[in-house]
Amino acid sequence: MTDNIAEKLKKLPDSPGVYLMKDAAGKIIYVGKAIVLKNRVRQYFQSGKNHTPKVRVMVEKIADFETIMTGSEVEALILESNLIKKHRPRYNISLKDDKSYPYVKVTLQEDYPRVFITRRLLKDGAKYFGPYTNVTALHESLKLLRRLFPLRTCKTMGDRPCLEYHIKRCLAPCVGKADKDEYRDMVQEVTLFLEGRADRVAKELNRRMEEAAENFRFELAARLRDQLQAVQKVTEKQKIVTEAGDMDAVGLARSPYGVCVQIFFVRGGKMVGRERFIMNGSEEEKDEDILAAFLQQYYYRATFIPKEILLPVDVQIKDTDLLLIDVWLTEKRGGAVDIHAPQRGTKRDIVKMAEENAQKYLQDEADRLQKAQKATLGAVADLGRYLGLATPPNRMECFDISHNQGQETVASMVVFEGGEPKKSDYRRYKIKSAEGKPDDFKSMREVTQRRYGKLTAAELPDLIVIDGGLGQLSSALSIIRGLGHKEVAVVGLAKQFELIFVEGSSEPIELPRHSPALYLIQRIRDEAHRFAITYHRSLRRKRNLVSVLDHIEGIGEKRRQGLWSHFGKLDKIKAATIEELAAAPNMNLPAAKAVYNFFQARQDFGGK
Repeated sequence: MTDNIAEKLKKLPDSPGVYLMKDAAGKIIYVGKAIVLKNRVRQYFQSGKNHTPKVRVMVEKIADFETIMTGSEVEALILESNLIKKHRPRYNISLKDDKSYPYVKVTLQEDYPRVFITRRLLKDGAKYFGPYTNVTALHESLKLLRRLFPLRTCKTMGDRPCLEYHIKRCLAPCVGKADKDEYRDMVQEVTLFLEGRADRVAKELNRRMEEAAENFRFELAARLRDQLQAVQKVTEKQKIVTEAGDMDAVGLARSPYGVCVQIFFVRGGKMVGRERFIMNGSEEEKDEDILAAFLQQYYYRATFIPKEILLPVDVQIKDTDLLLIDVWLTEKRGGAVDIHAPQRGTKRDIVKMAEENAQKYLQDEADRLQKAQKATLGAVADLGRYLGLATPPNRMECFDISHNQGQETVASMVVFEGGEPKKSDYRRYKIKSAEGKPDDFKSMREVTQRRYGKLTAAELPDLIVIDGGLGQLSSALSIIRGLGHKEVAVVGLAKQFELIFVEGSSEPIELPRHSPALYLIQRIRDEAHRFAITYHRSLRRKRNLVSVLDHIEGIGEKRRQGLWSHFGKLDKIKAATIEELAAAPNMNLPAAKAVYNFFQARQDFGGK
């Protein structure tokens, strides 16, 4: 313990608050709350025999700390949640990447509200639903909502109906075609639907449909009927699990791959959805502490607090942080929140189902990681065995040549490390020695010379793959060996059948079909080919653009480059106005008029 920390410990206040532990670099590594700051913070620097291994490691890294006093324990809880969210301390239990979870936003502050997905929570009068972890399912839900309820989607309303109106996906409030009260009713139904209260939505739709029919508004009644039928289909799929009521059921599971918390949402006695979260930094923590951290961080961002929260373990609330969380949630909800662990009956079955789903997710994740490892590191080891290498080729560099009858000849180099692409190390080369006539052998000699001419033995990859047969392999070997690189393995990959040619043998190696090694070598070859083709096409487009602009009087090299950098495509230059052309680098009004008139004349005479 440093003198600075010892001095600060003497001055700690007796009030509730939050403390921030910092390392030698001043980075916050842990945020905690305390009923009495003086007592709680001092515990870290007393005898460590009662500390967990994680806490002992953290204490060794503490070089300084800071405290913030609050007016109450609940204020400390809220501030702690804020600071964990902001600083993402290494030693706190935290929801994995919770900063990126999306929400559904209903802009109630607008005259004609919109519904869309956002990742920012603002105090702007809008209503938010979430957070959600399954983004794909969220987008599907939003598509369903837009089919059911034709709300506007535009950020700013124009002065005429758009396509959404003509395909009956919007009521066109922009031109006064939507009744404001009917629109608000529809927004209310959307919020009920997002809250999981589809039954109430159906009742309201049925009431409005009958009212519209009685008033001879048959077009509105027909639209409401279609909405009602769609909502009824959704409610039929929702499973009735318990008596009427709102509750969240929490399940927790552990595995060597992490800790997962699954939460099931029950609204009005029906199961309406679920979300799952991975808890970082929780492997050594007790279930009670993980659950407390989850409840604190999840409901800090959640937009709905139910009457009941069901837990998987019987936690004595008075002895844990859950008592404080219970008080905080009661205040946030504006009514009592019952946090407990059911021992039997339907509620216990729901919690058990949440636990089983959390365990299944961890098992699926383990299977996925094992499969990915087999396709990467396992494939690397297999390839090394088939090629007879002493060690697996962890870093592989693959080359490919691309050209069009010798024009715009380019080479690509892609890099794989541990069986995965390392795109930051990709390189592309514009070949000079073979420009004007196709010569893959000369091109391969040039690119290998440029790549390996100045590298030391320590900088070489474990395996060099040449996309081509014996000819390309021989060309590359003549350079690589000539540079004194005798140890690095170099192989050629035939264009067909993925036959591998090795140095000193005319008989290729044929990898077994469906083997991880074969799939890996195919991935490397395809990636090198894709990278080369992409570069070649960009050069060809640029050449075609330049060749057309060469025919325009007053357009020299600098103006050609300016037009290319500004527009990127010939079609955009053709479609540009004189003012837009004049705004390009190195251009002026006379030159812009010359370009504009040139393409207009070609169009008038049927040219392209």
